[in-house]
Amino acid sequence: MNATPPRLRWTDSLRLGETGMDDTHAEFVVLVNALLEADDAGVPAALDRFAEHARRHFGEEDRQMQTTGYPSAGCHLDEHAAVLASVDQVREVVARGDVGEARRLAFELARWFPEHTTHMDSGLAMWVIKRATGGAPLVFRRREPGA
Repeated sequence: MNATPPRLRWTDSLRLGETGMDDTHAEFVVLVNALLEADDAGVPAALDRFAEHARRHFGEEDRQMQTTGYPSAGCHLDEHAAVLASVDQVREVVARGDVGEARRLAFELARWFPEHTTHMDSGLAMWVIKRATGGAPLVFRRREPGA
């Protein structure tokens, strides 16, 4: 792995227009980066904070899907469950002293999250907002430098 870990960036491209989800996703980014950047002694605590967040984050989305009858819930729920299972497995490995496995998890989460948000969470956000307001979310995005 690189000496300098990649950072997951919170950008307007990740905004979905559903404030609760956007706030939770911004927190996800902060916690993945904290795990990537933690020194060896700080990895267990950073992983615990991320695990707590992920359970709450995915639990909220899972409840939204189930209570609103979201038609594309199956695969989305499965992805959340798979990530939580991986987090639990990595916590066991870290408890035995292998902090590198937590960094590998954070690296993979940083790669996974933007695509999950774009392809799965965006549909959920649209569904939730349409059910609440009858319309699609409005999302104003700044242009990224160089775009």
